[in-house]
Amino acid sequence: MQTEEFIFPGSQGPLSGRLVTPGYPVDHSVVFAHCFTCSQDIPAAKRITAKLAARGLAVLSFDFTGLGHSDGEFENTSFTSNVDDLRLAAEELQRRVAPPSLLVGHSLGGAAVIAVAPHIPSVKAVATIGAPFEPAHIKHLFSASLDDISASGKAEVTLGGRPFTITQDFLDDIDSSRLIPALAKLDAALLVLHSPVDAIVDVSNAAEIFQHAKHPKSFISLDGADHLLRDVADADYAAGVIAAWAGRYLPVADTGKSKQSPDGDVVVAEVDPAGFAQDILIARTHQLRADEPADIGGTNTGATPYQLLQAGLGACTTMTIRMYARRKNIPLEHVSVTVTHDKRHLKECERCEAGPHAVDHFTRSISLTGDLSPEQKTSLLDIAEKCPVHKTLEASSHIETTLSEKA
Repeated sequence: MQTEEFIFPGSQGPLSGRLVTPGYPVDHSVVFAHCFTCSQDIPAAKRITAKLAARGLAVLSFDFTGLGHSDGEFENTSFTSNVDDLRLAAEELQRRVAPPSLLVGHSLGGAAVIAVAPHIPSVKAVATIGAPFEPAHIKHLFSASLDDISASGKAEVTLGGRPFTITQDFLDDIDSSRLIPALAKLDAALLVLHSPVDAIVDVSNAAEIFQHAKHPKSFISLDGADHLLRDVADADYAAGVIAAWAGRYLPVADTGKSKQSPDGDVVVAEVDPAGFAQDILIARTHQLRADEPADIGGTNTGATPYQLLQAGLGACTTMTIRMYARRKNIPLEHVSVTVTHDKRHLKECERCEAGPHAVDHFTRSISLTGDLSPEQKTSLLDIAEKCPVHKTLEASSHIETTLSEKA
C-alpha cells in the first residue's frame, strides 16, 4: 500500500489528510470521518483505513479544523462545518483520485457521513460505528459546563484529557441538526455497527438510526467493544466486516490481469509489524488472511503460507477431476481431496535430482463418490496427475524478485 499526505481546501481553511491506496489505479474511493475531537491518527481509524485499502480502495482520513494536523480554531467549527468539510473532501477525491463510493464515520463522524451522503451522488454505501442518532447527544460529554457556555457564550472543557473551547453557536448547531431527513433521502446501502456496552453512545442510538433508514440496511453488534475500539481485535473485526460488506456495493472492474499476470495481481500486506498476520487481495476482488500459529509468534488469524499452498494444490486437483468427469460423462457425484505436507530427505524422493537438501512432500488423499467403475476411478486418479498446480510444484519454477520504487 502507498500512503501520501492529502491537503485540500476545507470550509474554514486547508485541511490535512492521509490518503492510503493499494498502489495501483482504483475504481472507488472512501472518506473516513473520525470521532468528536479525535484525529486521523487514532488506532481504529488506521486499522479500518488499512483494511479498506487492502481491499483495493483509496481511503482518505483527515483532521477537521483545529484538530490533529489541520489548521484553524476548533471553537469556530460546528457539526454543519464538519459536514461541509466531508463534502469538500469528497469533491477533491472525485477530482484527484476516484469517485467517493463509500463513507465511513466513527461516533459523531458517523452522524456526519449520514448527513452528507445525500449530497454526494457517487456514494453507494455508508457505514457508521458507534454513531449517535442526534448530534446533540454529545452534550452529555460536557454537561457540567453547559451553564457556563450559556452565560459566557463559550467555555473551556476537558475531553479525553485535552482542553477544547465549546461555544454557544456550536450547541445551537447540534441542537438544530437532525438525521431523520438525511436518512429519508439516503440513496445508499447502510451498515450500522455498534457495541451493546458502548458507554459513550448508548446502543439505542443504533436502533433509532436503523429504524429510520430504508433498505438495504444491516446491523452488526460489536459485542464487548468500547466506544473507541481500543482493542486491536475489535478494530480489526469492524474493519473486516466493513470491507466485506462494501464489496457487495463497490464492484472492482479492473482485476489486474495482464500478459505478465493472467490470473490477476495478488497483493499481500502485513496487518501489524509486530506480528505475522497478512491481508491478501486476489485479483482486486477476493480477500484472504495469512498468519502463523501463536507458538511461533503469530496470532493464528489465518492460514499459514504452506497451508495456502496445500489449498491451491487441493483446489486445482478437484477442479481438474471435475472438468474431466464432465467432459467424459463420468457419473461423479462428489470429489474431495485432503492434502498434507511435510519435509523429507532427498534420498526418499526417487524422481528428484541428487543433492543433500530436504524436499517438500505433498500427499493427496482423493475421495470420489458416485456409481463409478474401477476403470473410471483409475482414469480420474490419473487425470489428477495432470493438475496444473501439481505440474508446477513438480517442475522447477523461476522466481524473479525486484525492489518496488513505491513507498
